[in-house]
Amino acid sequence: MLNKNYRTVWNTYTLVSLGVLTAIQLILSRLLAINIGGFSRIALGPVATIMAGLWFGPAGGALTGFTADLLGCLMQGYAVNPFITISAVLWGVIPALLKPDPSQKKSRKILTLTLSVLLSATVCTLFFTPLGLVLINGFDLRAILPGRLLQYVLMVPIYSLLVCLLYMSPATAIVQQGYPGKSSAFRNPPGDTL
Repeated sequence: MLNKNYRTVWNTYTLVSLGVLTAIQLILSRLLAINIGGFSRIALGPVATIMAGLWFGPAGGALTGFTADLLGCLMQGYAVNPFITISAVLWGVIPALLKPDPSQKKSRKILTLTLSVLLSATVCTLFFTPLGLVLINGFDLRAILPGRLLQYVLMVPIYSLLVCLLYMSPATAIVQQGYPGKSSAFRNPPGDTL
């Protein structure tokens, strides 16, 4: 949840929500992904990281990307590659920094969200991840670039569509309202302590 100054409010609601988004990111990126070649995969995981950034600010997006990358490496037995981890973090940070103003028209919000996804994909898919694969893993750039370009061309429109649909949906208003504890129906009775 963001306060009025667009800063992340660190409370139980925020941490649990980021945990859920991290789990969704892991499922979409690690379990439901389609590998193309040895260096690229078709996966929808970055959408969860982008939404974490849009809903909970750059820090929330960064934490979701970092945690999902670290846990994903452990799940699949990879060593952590710092450039790929930076890429995972930036998927949550860049859209959060370019988040549309709530007062903007719908068409302007869609354009802003699409451009933020395009910039994120360019920086992450075409720069940091290949850089990590070349510098740390020793792969040949000429071997990995065609798969990365295919992934970029296929996934940017899909990511943009999903991010716009999710951001314009009632889910954003629900996240902005905060945790159910704000409602009197969910408060503890007087004298009840946890």
